[in-house]
Amino acid sequence: MSRLSAELVQDARAGCGEGPLWDARTGELLWVDIEPGILHRLDPVTGEDRPVEIGQPIGAVVPRARGGYAVAVRDGFAVTDGSAVELVAPVELERPELRLNDGACDSHGRFWAGSYHVDELEGAGSLYRLDPDGRVTTVLGAVTISNGIGWSPDETVMYYVDTPTMLVEAFDYDVETGSIERRRPLVALEEGDGYPDGLVVDAEGCIWVALWEGWSVRRYSPAGELLEVVDVPAARVTKPAFGGGDLRDLYITSAAADAPDSEQPNAGGVFRVRAAVQGLAPSSYAG
Repeated sequence: MSRLSAELVQDARAGCGEGPLWDARTGELLWVDIEPGILHRLDPVTGEDRPVEIGQPIGAVVPRARGGYAVAVRDGFAVTDGSAVELVAPVELERPELRLNDGACDSHGRFWAGSYHVDELEGAGSLYRLDPDGRVTTVLGAVTISNGIGWSPDETVMYYVDTPTMLVEAFDYDVETGSIERRRPLVALEEGDGYPDGLVVDAEGCIWVALWEGWSVRRYSPAGELLEVVDVPAARVTKPAFGGGDLRDLYITSAAADAPDSEQPNAGGVFRVRAAVQGLAPSSYAG
């Protein structure tokens, strides 16, 4: 098993940095700070960061095929051109204690994101799928903290994290219909490892999982074997994403909430490590 160390790229001190994603259109790293509702657009070459105020808590961002971005926010799914924000698919507005969290798009342009209760009540959340025609489908119920989601390179397998379960799970995936079946555990984390959070899949089909309170990102084979560890100088590691022109720069977000400055001076920062493998280009929302 190999071991790498991530270095600070942006000292953002984000309360809860999340959802990094490479935007090849602009050469920017997109990421979000959840509670203040800020979408960040970071140019890693110049260090310039162009924040976009979304107006409510935001859990995920993806490119939109027709331009701009689609975002998962407290009230549901929205789109933005970088200034105005439009809610296009409300999700359970009658339950303001819920908000959408991590998400990603499959190759057919479906935007997947899940929810959790602000008090982290067990089983209060769900996993949703926003289709290009604007319809929202509840795919899974009884979720506590919906988090990482991704697909194998051939899109026959979907990977998913409900954080308190301490599992990375796998489903058979039908890319034509967007349906899942045959749920099963792939990786079981142990006490002291940290809690599984966001994830990303590389071009070899391996799964990189961020560990909240685990100070690291771990790379697992499609069979669940631990292959590599990336050490991160922050305890609350939230999500990895591949970026750069060759998709070999692994960017990692983190959270600064409750982190003592003396112990974690760079908590809430964005980190980067050079990987030996390429990532997969993220898909855009087609709606």
